[in-house]
Amino acid sequence: MYTAAQMDAMHPTIVCRNVSKRFGNLAAVDGFSLEIPQGICALVGPNGAGKSTFLNMLTGLMVPDQGDIRISGLPPADMRKIMGVMPEKSGLFDLLSIREHLELAGAVYGLSKGETRNRADALLRVLGLDSMQNLFADQCSHGMRKKASLAVALLHAPRVIFLDEPFEGIDPASAITVQALLRKAATGGTTVLFTSHTLGAVERIADRIIMIAAGRIVWDSANQSLTRPLEELYLSMIVQEPLEELAWLRSPRS
Repeated sequence: MYTAAQMDAMHPTIVCRNVSKRFGNLAAVDGFSLEIPQGICALVGPNGAGKSTFLNMLTGLMVPDQGDIRISGLPPADMRKIMGVMPEKSGLFDLLSIREHLELAGAVYGLSKGETRNRADALLRVLGLDSMQNLFADQCSHGMRKKASLAVALLHAPRVIFLDEPFEGIDPASAITVQALLRKAATGGTTVLFTSHTLGAVERIADRIIMIAAGRIVWDSANQSLTRPLEELYLSMIVQEPLEELAWLRSPRS
């Protein structure tokens, strides 16, 4: 875990104080208090742990029931121009092409047409989407939509990037490219916060790892402080349901 001295030495980009969100009787996020400095931070945990809910509050898509969130000292709603966001379900419009999404994003973020074109060309090329740029989003595979959504999130060179499952559904070569892009952004001063079930990718690129279970933070550590493989730590921290005996799975067919 981080010591008080380590935390004091790091300038936080994201500050959360007692942040909570409930859905009926379910505490999706239960009293999160943390500070996230510049670099790459990964949120890991089982399905339904609260990762996406927390990310949605950080991006201003949801409002906490209680607590306070500050990004570079301001509430999320005031920081949208400097955020890049890749939502869980890509957030693309079915009847716009990949290229049209980038052109629209460039206009929204105040880029000139020439700068938008140059940056879009580079992103499409790096992500292997240049030959598919004129396909409508509803014609794209899941992995293509993921990469197109990432391109939109990166286009305006945001100071803070929030990504929900950026490695889900993309091929191994593309995953390596995405990891390199995120590392390059972080090296340039961007703060990257992403959720992922791909623990190998988390170990390779995250500076800090926060583990969430049942709406609570159960682990928060610098990656370099891990004393055992992340998967081993994860399985020791997350309560697993006992495997029920399903005899019918191996019963002979009649």
